[in-house]
Amino acid sequence: MQKDVCLGKGGRHYWVPASKRLFGGQIVGQALVAAAKSVSEDVHVHSLHCYFVRAGDPKVPVLYQVERTRTGSSFSVRSVKAVQHGKPIFICQASFQQAQPSPLQHQFSMPTVPPPEELLDSEALIDQYLRDPNLQKRYPVLLNRIAAQEVPIEIKPVNPPTLSQLQRMEPKQMFWVRAQGYIGEGDMKMHCCVAAYISDYAFLGTAMLPHQCQHKVHFMVSLDHSMWFHAPFRADHWMLYECESPWAGGSRGLVHGRLWRRDGVLAVTCAQEGVIRVKPQVSDSKL
Repeated sequence: MQKDVCLGKGGRHYWVPASKRLFGGQIVGQALVAAAKSVSEDVHVHSLHCYFVRAGDPKVPVLYQVERTRTGSSFSVRSVKAVQHGKPIFICQASFQQAQPSPLQHQFSMPTVPPPEELLDSEALIDQYLRDPNLQKRYPVLLNRIAAQEVPIEIKPVNPPTLSQLQRMEPKQMFWVRAQGYIGEGDMKMHCCVAAYISDYAFLGTAMLPHQCQHKVHFMVSLDHSMWFHAPFRADHWMLYECESPWAGGSRGLVHGRLWRRDGVLAVTCAQEGVIRVKPQVSDSKL
């Protein structure tokens, strides 16, 4: 089988989380870039399935090894291995398809939510939190740390949480999201790669929403990530990310997600399982 090699960015990565590990969405997105370079221009990714097998080191480049598993008339499969320090940190199977007409079509209905123009972005929301005199003492340092990060995506939560008092929430969240900057209309492969990056942001945290009153996260990391691409979209336009967690247990959480275009078309479906280890939540109250 023919193999291709791509070298990912070293030095300054797009965004390094507080965990000091490589952001999983970056690895998924770059792996998809590498895989897409090995197929013809007339085929596009329709699904990918990934496993994170080791923590990524943000101080060194990532080597992406692509194996051309199968090249067919309708479908092509590529296997991608991301390597650092001579060991795999990530493995992925991506399947590509030529566009085909289909008489079978259906989808869920997009949730009815306020448009992004009526909602606060993350920066304005953090500023609002920090000006709240009832904000719990544990949050200012965390919020300032988040505000200082250069995340290359814009986010507008639909129902942002109240941080002055922890509340038990349903394992569901929705936010409008788009890439910062201009990508352009024609490069659908690049839009899919950027969506892969976006899809991992704040995704697994959905599983913690019902438990934040009793527990705080001690360790949380993605184990796997899957995506299915349904319709053309632009990752630099606002899309609604609908996230839910149907299950948590065994120190793991499962999350499902749907990326909706503004016109109600379901563009992408996502799923992920991750490790979640917690500590008891300690109240700020002195009483």
